[in-house]
Amino acid sequence: MSERIGVYPGTFDPITLGHLDIIRRGAKLVDRLVVGVTTNASKSPMFSLPERMAMVEHEVAQLGANIAVVPFDSLLMNFAEAQGARVIVRGLRAVADFEYEYQMAGMNQQINPRVETVFLMADVALQPIASKLVKEIALYGGEVGRFVTPAVREAMLAKVAEVGRRGS
Repeated sequence: MSERIGVYPGTFDPITLGHLDIIRRGAKLVDRLVVGVTTNASKSPMFSLPERMAMVEHEVAQLGANIAVVPFDSLLMNFAEAQGARVIVRGLRAVADFEYEYQMAGMNQQINPRVETVFLMADVALQPIASKLVKEIALYGGEVGRFVTPAVREAMLAKVAEVGRRGS
């Protein structure tokens, strides 16, 4: 029997407790889960790709040996094919997520029908967490410790201080 490989893609800018929940649960569904860290300039990233890679690698190191972190800058389905994946793992928080993800899954199915998309509902306690909102809270001096790990919180505080120094 061949190894079941899944891909969980995202910008992870920054990686949140919600992302880690989906990674933890997604890793149980496959033999190997590839966390694909992508570039997405339209999202105005707070962290560079190398910074995001380092954060994700640090955070998933304790979750299990079956998780790999790989950067990518291509169509998701091309990345999935290159990884040997047959499953895309996506997290859903709300109805708005579902509408977008449903459309993306349909397009991805058209591009590569050999790869299935699996949706995992976010843990109820983590549903409101979105990287975009966490960044906004941090930039305005709010406390983000409820949404990210201590290491990510420290990286965010350092980045906000750096941005503040450049903006002065």
